[in-house]
Amino acid sequence: MGNQIPHDRSGQLKQIESGLLPGEQIIAVYDATGAGTGFLGLTDRRVIIQDKSFAGKRFAITSIPYSKITSVSVVGGKSWAGSYFSSGSIAINVGAHTYEVEFRGNDKCHHVHDVILQYIAR
Repeated sequence: MGNQIPHDRSGQLKQIESGLLPGEQIIAVYDATGAGTGFLGLTDRRVIIQDKSFAGKRFAITSIPYSKITSVSVVGGKSWAGSYFSSGSIAINVGAHTYEVEFRGNDKCHHVHDVILQYIAR
């Protein structure tokens, strides 16, 4: 299963695979950088975020159904003079909460943004 799915780390892919619902398909699993976040997974039903920011070396795996996402944003730096996807970060808004995830590479940011947008625009 994992050979054709875009992913950064096989352990993260296996973690997502182990929690799939019947019939659910993985789209991609990308490693996240920055404080608190471990990875972000995309399936055909939801976004899955591993958050490592809890005290005592605890972490959470948060599942966000696409139907609950109100917007997805590209988070930019000081200047917007460059490309639309000049940043490797996105923000996912779910009600009053925003999940910000930074990736290693603009291509991953672009892919995550486009997949989420595709599902929330339905």
